[in-house]
Amino acid sequence: MSRSDNFADPRITFPMAITIFFSVLNGVMFNVAIPEIALTFELMPSEVSWVMTAYMVTFALGSLVYGKLADSIPVKRLITIGLILLNLGSLLGFVAGSYPLLIVARIIQASGGAAIPALAMLIATRYFPFQYKGRVLGVVASSVSVAAAVGPILGGFITDVLHWRYLFLMTLLTLGALPYLHAMLPKEEVRQSVFDTRGCVLIIAGVGSLLVSVTQGQLVFAVVALILLAGFVYRINTASEPFIDPSLFRRASYRNTIVIAVLTTGGMFGVMFATPIMLSHILGLGAGGIGLVMFPGAMSAAIMGRVGGRMADRLGGKRMILVGTVVLAIGHLASSTLAGSGPLIFAGVLVISYVGFSFLQSALPHAVSSGIPPEHTGVAMGAYSMFFFSSGSFFASVIGRVLDLGKAETALNPVAMFIEARLYSNVFFVLAVIVVMAAIFFQLGNLKAKE
Repeated sequence: MSRSDNFADPRITFPMAITIFFSVLNGVMFNVAIPEIALTFELMPSEVSWVMTAYMVTFALGSLVYGKLADSIPVKRLITIGLILLNLGSLLGFVAGSYPLLIVARIIQASGGAAIPALAMLIATRYFPFQYKGRVLGVVASSVSVAAAVGPILGGFITDVLHWRYLFLMTLLTLGALPYLHAMLPKEEVRQSVFDTRGCVLIIAGVGSLLVSVTQGQLVFAVVALILLAGFVYRINTASEPFIDPSLFRRASYRNTIVIAVLTTGGMFGVMFATPIMLSHILGLGAGGIGLVMFPGAMSAAIMGRVGGRMADRLGGKRMILVGTVVLAIGHLASSTLAGSGPLIFAGVLVISYVGFSFLQSALPHAVSSGIPPEHTGVAMGAYSMFFFSSGSFFASVIGRVLDLGKAETALNPVAMFIEARLYSNVFFVLAVIVVMAAIFFQLGNLKAKE
């Protein structure tokens, strides 16, 4: 691939992958350290959950803001700001002597870390020729998958051998990639643009309130969210320079792809949430055993992510989305059928879902960016990232409430093999149905767009 002044150096994929790896690793490592953090600060489960909730909410909303800023501010500058914030938050978390200060550190971390995956997808779609988008997005997907696989195992090891505070220091390694990112990205000038502060505040507060409502089960936040989001809709339809141009959501291809992203990626995050609970509850596995069961799937996704990226370049993003949804639905259905089976069997089943998810991670940004005017690419990809990460919080919270029931009277899957795992089988079965419905919706949307 030859380089022009408008494109990034192809060698940027390696430092970009390293940076994505550690930024995502920072999010998933802390899952296994939650009990130790609760013990350190003498916290109840509802209180310590803010270690993850504050991070996820800030990360999701930050992705949108960075995407919007990238339409006028050079990506180099935004990545620098993001990495500095990520590492300042990490240093603060390492020395935090109180729980409120620890939460502040996590918020600062997330406000910086949000720049990495959001801008990485933007780099792939803006600074690489169309025929190479898929393979670069495949690198992004692979990096996310490897981090998801390694995170729980590495987090448990560091917490056991050293202390949970040392998890914060892992992100300092991202600073080593900064000079390479600067050297390999094309030069950009600051573009004149009006930043709609009011619209930005409305959507951040609205979506943030909605996520807190779902993750914490607080109805009052849901009411506040509806009011704020209604105000945001009014704002973007009346402002001369809105935070998000409403015409973006009137594009059927963009809107349909966002819906598919929410239903499929959210469901996969739900699987990642429910599976450890099932393995502990039904099979009695500890953190190490759970990590080993989930590791093959995550690693297969890392390998197949690059394959899926190349396939997306050849087949196109829309066709690859259908391939990914079919594989994902098969994986969820297999998980439903074999929920409660032995660790080795279920590890193999998870591989199917992870591979389907990796295909979608490569194909969805490819499809989202197609046909978007250059001046709106940043905010379009930022909105996609926000929906991507928000859906994970939503599905995990809903599934958590379902699992709180503790049992299921009937099995939705007629061929479910293990009665004691019927509740988990039902969860996986519903997720499979959602993926099938998403695929049908997407296909009908494509057919309608061709008419």
